[in-house]
Formats: sequence, structure tokens, C-alpha cells
Amino acid sequence: MTDRRRRRSLSIFRPSVNSLTPIHDGSPSSAPALSFKKKFRQSSTFSMPPTPTSPLSSPVLERTDSERSFERSSSPITLSRPRTLQKVSRPSSIFGSFRSLHSLQDEDENLIRTQSTPSSVDEDTSSYFDVLNMIVLHHGEVQSGGGMFRKKNTYLVLTNSHLLRFKSHAKAAEAFPSIPASLARNSTIRHSRLSSAGSTHETSTSTDGCVSTRLSQVVAVYKLDDGRPYFTIEVAHLDEETNQASTMSILLNDPRESDLWLSSIRAAITKSRLTDPTPPIRRTIEYLVKAVEYECDYDPLHFRVFKVVQRATKTGTRSSSDDLAKLTSNIYYLVIGFHKVHLVPLSRLAKSGSSTSLSESSNCSHGVVALTSIFMQRFDDAFQLAFRIPLQPSTTLFLASSSVTDIALWLRHAADFLRPTWLEQPFLWHVPRSLDDSTLPISEPAEEDHFCFDRTLTAYCSAYNVDPSNIRYTVNYSCEDAPQFELLEPNHSRRTRYTVLELLSIMRALRYNESFHSISFRNIDLSGLHGLSDNFGSEHLLWSTRSGAPLPLPLKQQSWLLVQEIQSLALKSKRLRRLNFFHCLKRKPRDENGSRDPGSGICEALFPLCAQQLTNVDWITLNGVSLAEIDIDYLYAAAIEKSCHFRAVDLGHCGLGDGSLKTVMEALLHQEETLESVDYSGNPVRLNPELLAKQLCRLQRVRKLDLSNTHCSAGKRGLLESGTLLRWRLEELSLSGTTLNEESVDALASYFADSKSNTLRRVQLNQCQLSGKDVAKIIKAMCADRPQPRELELQVSENKIELGHDLLVEAFRNSTTPTQMTMQMLEYTREQNFRDLIEALSANKSLSYLDISRTSLPFNANEQTCKVLRHMLETNDTLQELDISGEETHLEAVTLGPGLRDALKGLEANRTLKVLRIEHQALGLPGANTLASILEKNHTLSELYCEDNGISLQSFTLLVNALRNNTSVLHLPNMDKDRAWSRQRVDREIDGMRDNSYPAAGPSTKSSVRKAFSGAIHSGRSFSGRGTEKPPPMPGYTEQDFQAAVASLDQRWDAQVRRLQGYLRRNYCMAHGLPLPEDDATSPAGENRKGSAGDNLAGALMAASLDRTPKTELDLQLGDEYGVEEDFEKGGVLNRARKAPEEYSEKLIDIGDDESDSGGELIMARARPI
Repeated sequence: MTDRRRRRSLSIFRPSVNSLTPIHDGSPSSAPALSFKKKFRQSSTFSMPPTPTSPLSSPVLERTDSERSFERSSSPITLSRPRTLQKVSRPSSIFGSFRSLHSLQDEDENLIRTQSTPSSVDEDTSSYFDVLNMIVLHHGEVQSGGGMFRKKNTYLVLTNSHLLRFKSHAKAAEAFPSIPASLARNSTIRHSRLSSAGSTHETSTSTDGCVSTRLSQVVAVYKLDDGRPYFTIEVAHLDEETNQASTMSILLNDPRESDLWLSSIRAAITKSRLTDPTPPIRRTIEYLVKAVEYECDYDPLHFRVFKVVQRATKTGTRSSSDDLAKLTSNIYYLVIGFHKVHLVPLSRLAKSGSSTSLSESSNCSHGVVALTSIFMQRFDDAFQLAFRIPLQPSTTLFLASSSVTDIALWLRHAADFLRPTWLEQPFLWHVPRSLDDSTLPISEPAEEDHFCFDRTLTAYCSAYNVDPSNIRYTVNYSCEDAPQFELLEPNHSRRTRYTVLELLSIMRALRYNESFHSISFRNIDLSGLHGLSDNFGSEHLLWSTRSGAPLPLPLKQQSWLLVQEIQSLALKSKRLRRLNFFHCLKRKPRDENGSRDPGSGICEALFPLCAQQLTNVDWITLNGVSLAEIDIDYLYAAAIEKSCHFRAVDLGHCGLGDGSLKTVMEALLHQEETLESVDYSGNPVRLNPELLAKQLCRLQRVRKLDLSNTHCSAGKRGLLESGTLLRWRLEELSLSGTTLNEESVDALASYFADSKSNTLRRVQLNQCQLSGKDVAKIIKAMCADRPQPRELELQVSENKIELGHDLLVEAFRNSTTPTQMTMQMLEYTREQNFRDLIEALSANKSLSYLDISRTSLPFNANEQTCKVLRHMLETNDTLQELDISGEETHLEAVTLGPGLRDALKGLEANRTLKVLRIEHQALGLPGANTLASILEKNHTLSELYCEDNGISLQSFTLLVNALRNNTSVLHLPNMDKDRAWSRQRVDREIDGMRDNSYPAAGPSTKSSVRKAFSGAIHSGRSFSGRGTEKPPPMPGYTEQDFQAAVASLDQRWDAQVRRLQGYLRRNYCMAHGLPLPEDDATSPAGENRKGSAGDNLAGALMAASLDRTPKTELDLQLGDEYGVEEDFEKGGVLNRARKAPEEYSEKLIDIGDDESDSGGELIMARARPI
């Protein structure tokens, strides 16, 4: 998967629903206050506004952050100070609350404490102004206390902007004239006694006899189940400026009064948010952005922030006030990011003290697509979110928020955005009826490919904590039933299998995807899901069909994940036609203690759906999957139903015996009108030609027939008859590995000569014990009496073509061959026969593709054979793709020898060949020189595959330099295999130096240096590394020198790879008419010419050693006070150099083609004066 960087800007404020919910109240809160008396007459003591409406019913949507500053200005409510003296604070009770370690003062002090910030205006004037702007919505007498022996009566007043706690009823009446001065006990309007227990770390504003809380600071109001025989309401609030949070619990005896207080407070909060929205604080937003960026989940377009309370859960049945104090809730920020839901604790300010209301835990993140349920209460702000990762228990978050409706809608919006093709989301949606069908619109500026498959796959990987970069896939548009999703091996250096969570991420991302008509898991190991069950949840199970009808199949919650996921793919996509499970399960049939083999699971998942026509999948490939008896039962039950309309059920290499194959063949006869492919290859059965012919004759629309690696019963009758083949319009015929007698060859020749075989595109006859005469008969029947070469691929590898070789050569010379032929692993006992075949290719005018790789000769190709090969490469003007690669195994190496290097020069004059494969031919430096010369002169060759040829760094540099003026080559490998081989050889040389190291100084150091250079040049001449001579010791080198030398070689390899990619990008852009890239990698300054220092281990070691060696020690190592004398005899020429102390020189010694090795072909020796 690709790295998706979504950060665009810091602007993260979006139109949020939480500030748009209207409330319809009869009280004139929006009207200006005219007079004190008028305000008093309009207020109502027990006014209860109706339930707030849905946010979607709001006619006007406005941004709460428009034209507002980040700086908040809050003015506390200042009430008139009483004329009496204040009470002296009493010592706190030992039965008081233990909520804070830093706040143990009496509740009375909190009630009479004034705010630390002095008011700048007169208190009476300020109080009169604030009271005029407040409307009393609800009020009542409360009980508050810190222990069982000390209780105080307080009075709670709910206004349109604040929730106030007064010390007494009188003070509340003094502040609000709408509250009666006294309430008789026999009054018809009664208020239930209630007790209020607040956090000792209050965030509310405190004045004389009053503690006020702004409604805009309230986070949530919800019922609390604390195990006490009361109806408890908890109000949580947060002051973001000071980062202080606290909760207040209200205990009531009457459930009706509890509902009245709860609905009144919630309605007042909702309307307060509409009339006086609170702008976000920049400090808080930056803190949340950093927290989400840490999880790699920040996107400004998908960033929603809500304040929530993590509700405390009931832990026992005790109901003391101490237990109530310990039953605390934590306030968090709930952030809905791009892929995850984050529960971020409040930021820690340097001035904030310790408080149990502040969470000190780390961030908690859950994937949006891992959501399993949303549960909302209708009467309060409490809700629950459940998340679950496969094979793990569910995690439930007990939360509460005044924005609960918005949170639910935005969570559903996020889930719909990440899974846009899903008709139903796999989570429980327990919300009030008013929100059942409420959704937020999903708007994207540009459509993504394949119905946003990458988006969904990345979301699942993020939710399951999987690295999406490990997943590799491709989409094939040129196959049948295209486009086809093809899963590739994981992009991981240490493993070739996907993990269970990676496979589940891929399969669940493919659900409901209608862009793929085929899905292929070819050669992908799915064994991790085989036999594995997920017993921790059932949200991933299917309960209905795609149309919403109940699934008429017995659901097995205990079934394997492999069965559940494959069934989901086939059931939820109506355009899916083909599923390929080629060699995707590595299981062996078992029969332990008489128990029945449970089977592969694939047949259990697919065939019941096919039998009841619940899926459109009609082409199933099971090649390489070992099938048990229960799998055959599932297949038989579905195949006998003509309504299945199977086009193919490929069963090659499935371990079917004679009885199982007979059962399958009889069942598939019911699909005679629709079956297009028959594949029984590789099963340990012996076919009877007569019975096989009778069954195959009933099939009417067969296009592909594969009977490879099967055996026939004894007899002279051929496996197939021409009359059987002529009934069909075959496109592919494969009989590889099946011995064909003379009758079978005659039947095939008769079929190929008929015009009904013109639909054939591929014929595979490898290892069929065919002679050259048989192959010549077949190709003449295919191509005789045709004006144009036949467009057909014929594979006749590993046959005995030397028998009757002259007839085959004549067919090649007369151009009676198809356009594509593969003849691999031909063993010639006479080189003359191979030379005759190559000579016939010079006159051939029908072949455009030829593969003669891994051809074995008795000896290396002689000079005459190489001349014929060179002439063929020069004169042939029809071949466009040629493969003459060799083969290297642990026992032997199959190559054409060093003469191939001269033969390749014929490509300099070739103007038709586009693709050349010449791997495993031990080309070395001479071959690299030849290929470089070809690239400089040939401008039609577009692809060159030349790995595994002993290409050293210098040889690779020559090839890259040849691309400087070549604009036709679009592919040249990075030589990773050759680089690894060269690195292994360097490591062996270093190990030899360590084992045979000499003292750093001494009378023999001069000869040691000479031997070291000579050893670096001549050691290891064998390409394969076998028989490599042990390198002589090289004195005075440390481990640091070795590491520096190896690092230098790696850097030079990397530099050449960058240059190569730059040239290939340039050629690609020129071939497709694209603008040329601006890349310095193609500049001539980046070239490493032949003879540059450091191309080999010896040069790199010498440079590293000289850089760190002191001058005196250097002279001792060189063995001469005035310089160094080096004697290298090469090709009969003796080179001597004498260096004076004032000279500084370097000698470059080039190596001939016959004495080159992989480690390098250049040596540099330096001498410095004292």
C-alpha cells in the first residue's frame, strides 16, 4: 500500500452538528431585559422546555468558528456581598470526600470563597446586570455535605446560562427575585429534597454564598448507577482555559423529579450552545492535533473533536458517601480522525494540581471499522461504544456527552466514508427512533479507483494494527472476466506469508466491492485462516443476502474464518464471477483415530451458495488444494443442480482417487450446457480412454482441456480422439507430462489440420516423450497450406527431439512453424544438431518468439557454432523476443561457453529484436563490454534481462554508461542478484584476510602488499564461486577498514542504480510522449569511468587504510623509505615503477578479459612522501 500523506493545513474546524441543535423554549431568552419587574413576572419556577429536536431539522447551518477569535473572554457572575460577617471555616470532617490529595477543606469554604480575580466594576451594578440577563428555568433546595454526620442545605438554581449553587434559599431569592422568598411546607408547589456532592477541585466560579457553573462548560449530564437507593444525576464540566475538570452528583428520591431536572438541564445546555457558542482554544486544538498525528491519523478534512466523560461503572452495593466520592468519572477529548477514534486525556498544565478528575492515562485509539455497536440513551447523555479486533474480546467505552447525537452521526458518517460500497454496516445501531435514518452526506471531490478499495483496505489495516505497505496486489485488465484482483506476495523481507489479520483486512475490504469481476489468491497461503475460529464476537457473520433477505443457510458461528470470509466475498458481490484458489492451501488429508477429514473449507463456503443461487460465482479454480471426502460431497450436491450454471470447476492436483474423480465427472455432466473448462490434471488416477471419451462427448462448450500428468490404462488406443476434439472450439489444450503414443500424435495432427482448430491459442506438450519426427508432424499439420504464420503458442520442452531431428530442422527452414515456440531444456549429444537448428533459424520467417533456454551441449559451443549463432542474430528479421538463458544448479552449470560473447555482437546489426533474455551465461566483464557495445549501436532493443552473469560493479557501470545515448531500452535489471553474489565474494575474501593476517610491520611487508594486490586480481576466477582460491593475507587492516571498504562499495552500487533508474525514466517518458524528468542522475558528472578507484575490495581497502594510517607507519608498511616497488607480471610484460619521495602518483592496472574476476578489475596503489 502507499503512504498517504493527508496533512494539508492546520485549519481543522468544520461545521459541527454539536453547536447547531436548536431548542424551542417559551421563555424569552433572546429578548432584551426591559425592567426588573417585567423579568420577574415572565419567569417561571418550574418551566420545563420540550425535548430538543434533531440537528438535521435545523433550517440554517452556521460555522461556530467563523469571525471569532481563539481568545476567550469570560466574566464571572458577581453577586452582591451580604452585609453580615462571614463564618469562620470549620475543620474538615474525617468522613469527608477523598477525591483530592491537595484539597481537603470544608464544603462551606467552597460555598463562601470568592474568586481570586477581582472585579473591575462595582459588585452591585455587575450583579444587577447579570441577573437581568438570566432566566430561571428550574430551582430547588438541596442537601450537600462531606460526611454522614455533617450535612448542609443548599439551593440549586438553573438559568439559561448558568447552574448555580447557593448557600441558602434566602441568598438565591436575594439574587433572583423570581424565586419566592419562602416556601411553605403545605404549598402545592413542592421541591424534593436532594443532596449534591461535588468534586473538591471545583472549576466553577465561586462568589459570596454562590458557586456557579457556566452551561457552556458542562460536558455531560447523565444518570449514574452507583448502587445507592437514590436517583442520581451527574453533571460533568470542564474549564478549558484553566484545564480544570470536575463533576457534581445530584441525588433525588422521586424519579419524576429526577427526569425533570435531567431534561431541564439538558435542554438549557442545548440552547446555551446555540445562543452562546464557545469558540475552540488554539492551545487545545494544537495539543489534539499532535496527539492524532502521533497515531498517523490526522487529516484536516476528517477531524472532529468532542468533549466526553468516561463514566464510572458500579463496583459494589455500598451506598455510603465515601463510596460516592470514590466513584469518579474522567473527562476526555473524543477525536474522530480519518481511520480511528481517539480518546485523548486532558493536557497537563504546569500549574494544574493533582485531581482524580483528570485522567493520567495515555491515548486510547480504536479503528472506525472495528466499531461493533453504538448504544444511546434517549433520556440522558450516556452512550456506549464497542470495538473489537478479530480473535480478541470486545472493548466497551462507557461515555457520556452533551454532543452524543453528533458523535453518533459523525461515527456513522466516518464508517460510511471508509466503507462506501457497503449496503449495511456491520455494527449495531441502538439509537433513538429519530436518528434511525439520519445520516450526514458524504461528499468527495474526486472519485477513487475500484470503488475506494484502497481507502477501505487502509482503514482495516489501521484498525487491526497492520502495516498496509506489506500488502501487494495488482489489477489485471487483459484476462477473462476482467478486471481481476490478484493478490501478490507480501512486501516483507523476512516472510512470504500474510498474517491472519492481514488476510482478514484484505478479504473484508473486498466485500461489497463491485469493481472486480474476478479475485485471485493464486499461490497465496491461506492456511492461517484454515481451522481458525473467532469465538469472541459475531458481528462479522452474514445474516442476510445482498438484497436483505434472511440467509437460508444454517449459520455456524463456530465455523472457520476461511469459510466465513470466502462466503462473504461470494455472497455480497453480485458482479463477482470467478474465484481462483490455485495452490492457496498447504494441507494434507488426515484420518486420525477414524475421524473424518474436515476438508479444505473452500467447498463448504462456496458450493452451498451456488446450489441455492445465492451467488454469481460460476468459475472456481481449486488446483493444488487437497480435497477430502466432505469437499466432494459439497461439490456433488451443487453440481447436480443445473441451475448452478457452472462454467468451470478446475480440480488439477487435488489428490483425487479413481472413485472421487468418477463421482465428480458424473456430477459435472449435469452442467454439459455451460461447462467451458475441464481440468483433471495431476491426480493419481488411471484414465480409461473409452469412458473418458463417452463423458467428454456429452460436453458441448469446452474451451479449455487440461489432462496433464495423467496416466492411461494399458492399450494401443490413444488418450484422445480427433472426433472428440472436433466437437469443441478449444482455445487451450494441455497434455504435458502425459505420454502420447503414435495414435495420440496422429489424432492431434488430424485435429490441428482441421479448420475447427483455428481457435487454438496455446498447446502444451512438454515431457510427452515426443521425438523430433512427432514435433515436425504436429507443426506441419498446424501451419501447412496457410498464407500467414499461425498465431499460436506451442510448448514442446523436454522432449527427445534428436530422434528425427532433420525433419524438425526442415520445418524450421521452410517456416512451417507457429509464431511462438518454447523448446526449453533440450539435451544435445551432438553439437552439429544444435548448429543445424540455429542455421535453420536464419532462414525462418514465421517465428516471432523463441525460447531455447537451458539448452545443454556436450561441451562449450565451438567457434563454428558461435559464428552460426552470430550470423542468425544478424540476419533474422522476424524474431522479436529471444531467450537463450542458461541454468546454474548446485551440481552443474549449463552455459554455451565464452564464445557466446562474440556471438552476441551480431545484435549490433539487428533491427527487429526487442526482448533479449540471456541470464546464467557467465558473461562477466567481457560479456558486459559486449552488451555495452550492443546498447550503444542497437536502438531497437527495449528489454534486456541479464542477471546472474557475474556482473561486478565495474561491469554494471559499463552497462549504465552505455544507456547515456540509448533511448530505446525501457528495462534493464538493477542486478540485485549479481550484487548479492559480489557481496558474498567480498565477505569470503575478508574472512580469508582475517584468518591469514600477518603483523602490520616487518621486513616482509613489501612482498605482502604485492601478494595482496595480486590475490585481489587473480583470486576467484570461477563465476559460480566453486573452487575459489583462498585469498592471500593483506597486512595491517582493521575491522574499521573492512567496514569502510564494504560501505564504499555499497555506495557506488547505489549510485549506479540511481543513474540506471534515471535513464530508464527518461526513455519511458520519451517513448510515451511525456515531459522529461529533471534528474541529476543522468548527468555525465555522475558516471564512474573504467579505472576509477574503489571499484574492488583491494582498492577500497587501500584507500581506507591510507586515510587512517600515520605517515611513519605507512612507510614501514610500504617497505621503502623513498617509495614502493611493485612487480606485476601480466601477459609477459613486467611493469616497474619507482616513486621518489617528492612525487605523488597513482598507477592504474587494467586486467585482461581472460583474467578478470568479480571483485574488481582495477588496482590503485598510492605512495606519499614523508
